[in-house]
Formats: sequence, structure tokens, C-alpha cells
Amino acid sequence: MIQLENLTKAYWYRGQPKYIARDVNAYIPDGARVALMGRNGAGKSTMLSMIAGSINPDRGRIRLTGNLSWPIGLTGCIQAELTGAQNVKFIARVYGVDTDELLGFVEDFAELGLNYHEPVWTYSSGMRARLNFGMSMGIHFDTYLIDEVTATGDAAFKGKSKKVFEDRMSNSGLIMVSHSDALMKSLCTSGAVLENGTITFFDDIDEALEVHNRNLRGEGVTNTADELLE
Repeated sequence: MIQLENLTKAYWYRGQPKYIARDVNAYIPDGARVALMGRNGAGKSTMLSMIAGSINPDRGRIRLTGNLSWPIGLTGCIQAELTGAQNVKFIARVYGVDTDELLGFVEDFAELGLNYHEPVWTYSSGMRARLNFGMSMGIHFDTYLIDEVTATGDAAFKGKSKKVFEDRMSNSGLIMVSHSDALMKSLCTSGAVLENGTITFFDDIDEALEVHNRNLRGEGVTNTADELLE
């Protein structure tokens, strides 16, 4: 369960506040698969980071039950001066999982070879993405946060990634940010549209996409209420 209570977050631009969230109240039940949508700059990644706990709101709070992943697709959890293996050990300690088990899973999954024991700053962007995705899939989370994750590697690696991801999703919830309507429809059943500091939840992913795309076209559709996701 994720509950947002009077959540407020703003950044200042040219002397004026730009609200990411303004007194938002919302409830996301266990197992929900929510696509988080919004214009560029609406604050989708900031919202995910607040839910993950890496960014603090200005006011209000977020209540959680169960364990939650970091925003997969971002590399902020990776320390470039550490080796891939050292990063995995650190994550294992933070989340309280078996270190050797996670080390073995990521080594096999990410296919980094000898680079697994080299500093991450020497990695290509694709190698970093495989390390990050491998660490996140190696831990069974109740809810996964996905921020514009993209497949990397050859067809065989993409197929392996899809298989393990589907396995995790069979028993977990999801909050996802993506610019791909097709991907959101394939993975999510409901949607949340972030617009001008408010979030409107929709039980139907198609309805959420329709409102979001109207906003993108500038047709004057503005979300004005925070609704609970049943």
C-alpha cells in the first residue's frame, strides 16, 4: 500500500513556485499496476523519487507497507567509483537480502564478465543499465518503480530480461513512467495523470491515456481533483 497524505512539492523558477504536487491525497493498494503520465517537466520522476524516499516533499507524508524498489531506469543508486560487484554487495546490505545470492544472480544475469569486478565508471551506458536492472530483478519487491527503463543488449538478452521481469510482475505491484503508450498498456491496468500539481487516478488505463494525450495536444483538459484508486 502507498498512501499520499497532503503531499506538496514545488521548485522555484523565476521567483514563482512550480508545483509537482499540491496537497495531493491518494491511495494505491497492494498489487496495483499504475502508469504515471504527464507532460515533459510535469514532475513524474520527482514523484517516483518522493515515493522511493530519495527526495523529500516540502509538506505532507507518504505512508508505505511492504518493500519498494528504487526507481529502475535511473542510475542514482550506482556508485561509479565502486565495482559492479561492490555495488551489488552494498545494495544487498541496504535491503537485507543474502549477499552471495544477489551477487550470483546479477553476475549471471547482467553478463558483464570480468567487468563485474571493475569500477562502474569504466562501464558503457548499456553495461550500467544491465547492472542496475540485474540488481533490481535480483530482489523480490512488493512494488516496483520503473522510470523510462529501456531494453538493452541483443535479442537473447532482451528475451531473458522480459522473462524475469514478467516473473516478478506476477506477484508484485508496479508504478511506471514511460513515453510508450503501448508499453504502459501492456504492463499497467490503471493510470494516474500528473498535471499542474494534481494527480487524477483512473481505474481504466485507456481512459487515463485519453486524458493524458488530450493534455499533450493542449485541448484544455486539466485535472482538478485527486481521486482514490479503488
